[in-house]
Amino acid sequence: MYNSIWEKNWFFNADTIIIGSGIVGLSTAAALIEENPNHQVLILERGLIPTGASTRNAGFACFGSATEIMADIDLMGKEASFNLVKMRYEGLQKLRKRVGDKALDFKGDGGYEIITEPMVSKLSRLQEVNKLLRPIFKEDIYHLVPEKIEEFGFNKEIVKAMVYNKYEGQIDSGKAMSHLLTYVQKLGAKIITGAEVIKYEKHTDGKVKVILKNPLRDGEKCEFLGKNMVICTNAFSGSLVQNLNIYPARGQVVVTKPIPGLKLKGTFHYDDGYFYFRDFYGRLLLGGGRNLDIEGETTTEQKTTKLITDKLKSIIKDVILPGTDFEIEHEWAGIMCFGHGTKSPIIAKLEENVFCAIRMSGMGVALSSEAAEKIKNMILHGKTGETRFDDSRSELRPRL
Repeated sequence: MYNSIWEKNWFFNADTIIIGSGIVGLSTAAALIEENPNHQVLILERGLIPTGASTRNAGFACFGSATEIMADIDLMGKEASFNLVKMRYEGLQKLRKRVGDKALDFKGDGGYEIITEPMVSKLSRLQEVNKLLRPIFKEDIYHLVPEKIEEFGFNKEIVKAMVYNKYEGQIDSGKAMSHLLTYVQKLGAKIITGAEVIKYEKHTDGKVKVILKNPLRDGEKCEFLGKNMVICTNAFSGSLVQNLNIYPARGQVVVTKPIPGLKLKGTFHYDDGYFYFRDFYGRLLLGGGRNLDIEGETTTEQKTTKLITDKLKSIIKDVILPGTDFEIEHEWAGIMCFGHGTKSPIIAKLEENVFCAIRMSGMGVALSSEAAEKIKNMILHGKTGETRFDDSRSELRPRL
């Protein structure tokens, strides 16, 4: 492909090329340019808009329910679980500061967890979690609120207890991403959509050559050069780098039509966090259910399935809104990224001038700003940061 001198100088070269314009990619661009306004950032997005999880999530500004943190302690230990909650909470504060609560449509109504009979025994560990997190919040944050069961109209035969924390909230994910996108562009970042990256390789001068399909000519390639490259494509990163401990996890969501007199307000976790719901402008938004078909939901296919949407509807009918008529108005699916044996993200230097911030484990809203800060420090200040891999699978190489 023969580029003009204008294209070469202003579109095909950058200090840092970011792959993916989701919340992590945009936050990374913002962090770099906020510190160094002369830093040239180019973001390449394969879709017309980001369509992984950033615009397809449930809009939770959360850092983990009590029983989820208990499970994390059992999986990773107390220190790693503490550090992860700290990173999520501090990341949320950075996001709110950068974008603003009005632009996020942030509502700080708190977060709740529904406790059913099989989970009641876990309440004995509530103080263990409160004690672990006290250095972050300076107080116990998880409290039993039995009176809320009737107040919100839940089925008392199924819901045996409720746990509340005041620090969580909700956002409008579309509005948040729209404002973050505008903010990053005002800072000077260039964003090219419809840019499908095939691979990357090292250039002769030490730069990174990023190779894309040419959308106008079949079989022809486009090449971009960056001093640095950051992969922010979460579950889709396996197409660029091999041997990462990552796998995709689909999350399905349904939204009802407006429900007159809807009582619940806030964000809610149910069944060990596999289901989650919230109020949404007088509607009920409910998502999750991948535990019903782990193998089938380990996919990057963005569609809903009858198995899971039927279960979501039954939860609305039997648990959340017993005796209330409702109709489903919208449904969609988004793709999250998890790792085997860990909930920690991968925020790392993969090789010289090549970085990644991926594996957000369904917490991209909370982790994005902290991940961006760490990548910025690696690029601008040469900080090593923490590499988070499964040691048995840490031999990284480009996927050619």
